[in-house]
Amino acid sequence: MAKKLYIETVGCQMNMLDSELVVASLRKQGYELVATPHEADTVLFNTCSVRQHAEDKIYSALGRLKQAKQRHPEKIIGVLGCMAQKDQRLIFERAPYVDLVVGPGQLHQVPTLLAEIAAGSGPRLEVSLERTAGSRAEVEGSFESYDPLRDEQMRPSPFQAFVRIMIGCDKFCTYCIVPTVRGPEQSRPAALIEAEVRQLANEGCREITLLGQTVNSYRHTAGGVTSRLSDLLLRLHSIDGLERIKFVTNYPKDMTDDLLQAVRDLPKCSRYLHVPAQSGSNTVLKRMKRGYTVEDYREMLGRLRATLPDAAVTSDWIVGFCGETDDDFQATVALTREGRFKNSFIFKYSPRPGTKSDDLYLDDVPEAVKRHRNQELLALQTEISEADNQTFLGRQVRILVEGPSKASQKREAAGQPLQLTGRTNCDRIVVFEGQPRQIGQFLDVAVYDANAFTLFGAVVTRAVGPEVYSLAL
Repeated sequence: MAKKLYIETVGCQMNMLDSELVVASLRKQGYELVATPHEADTVLFNTCSVRQHAEDKIYSALGRLKQAKQRHPEKIIGVLGCMAQKDQRLIFERAPYVDLVVGPGQLHQVPTLLAEIAAGSGPRLEVSLERTAGSRAEVEGSFESYDPLRDEQMRPSPFQAFVRIMIGCDKFCTYCIVPTVRGPEQSRPAALIEAEVRQLANEGCREITLLGQTVNSYRHTAGGVTSRLSDLLLRLHSIDGLERIKFVTNYPKDMTDDLLQAVRDLPKCSRYLHVPAQSGSNTVLKRMKRGYTVEDYREMLGRLRATLPDAAVTSDWIVGFCGETDDDFQATVALTREGRFKNSFIFKYSPRPGTKSDDLYLDDVPEAVKRHRNQELLALQTEISEADNQTFLGRQVRILVEGPSKASQKREAAGQPLQLTGRTNCDRIVVFEGQPRQIGQFLDVAVYDANAFTLFGAVVTRAVGPEVYSLAL
């Protein structure tokens, strides 16, 4: 009888990919996925440590399983990923009924560890070395990757996939826990990445998103030849069946001209670049140890706009960072207004134990002030996003259809036609009325309405020839 697995993922696209790989390895051991933890023989939480809220969510979920574990002691409960690497034995202390704690560098061991626990080995802890616990080579070796394992059912859709091109980070921004929990920056060999993408394309995948903590820092040397991200994009561009390539997240100082020119010259490259600024204040950027000034960021953005005038650029912002004054925040507002980003991910600063900012600075911006700044910046970004989306009215865009929209179930219950969603080459969300057979296709859609977050369209159907078409409403 198949063993039943429930897995819940919190956090970024890197975590989503990790979960896909864990599930792929467990399916080979006879596991099948179930919809709730109560149905499962094994419950796994793949965790995030970037913000306190993500950790609180996992500890709350573990608390809800305490009685289930008492009733069914054979049920195995595991915590995977970044929080596992960060908290380690603290997880057992807070939730003594947890059986398994595994860091992101040991996820390939999960099938073996689960088998050992089921055989009576008792709780298991497997994590990577601390950054200062050995030589760089030793620490790198404790963070292992096993990316070729894939599982179509765990992807955003069968037609889209994440592909990790590097792990870890060496930037050491003072607010960020990632270099501690993900380890040193290591780029994967270009040949292995190409082989993985070819496999995905052969399986029907039409869009890939290349992942890295600072993806444009990618650099791998083999046989005396160094490959940059621009070289990797050129290599992947030739793969038959692959039609769109994205990559996230970018570091401003590594946004080189050769990369911008590759995106410009390679038609399969999405005109979408996520380049977090984090703050518009040099004082705050220095305290964050971001490694660039506002002037550097403006110069980078200018080169980007000159090379790719049609590209959509997005950013991350942290408001209420330690010592942030009203003037610092207004500098962020000014850079947001000037940058006219497609959208922004805005976060209130959350102290993370183990980071330099938590050691060096007071979290001295009141919560009410953080909340007000968050709302003010969000309102400005919403205004910019809506104005920019309005420029798409009457235009025709090409989208990859991803599946039913978020509103599709409510619409179906009300007897309305199926609403599908897809994304443009510049990563704008488009919804339209369509048919299930269109999922996974690239379609031309005419935009007739827009708000800050979504374009609304109708499929363009060509009737007689390439110059004659009608709108399928």
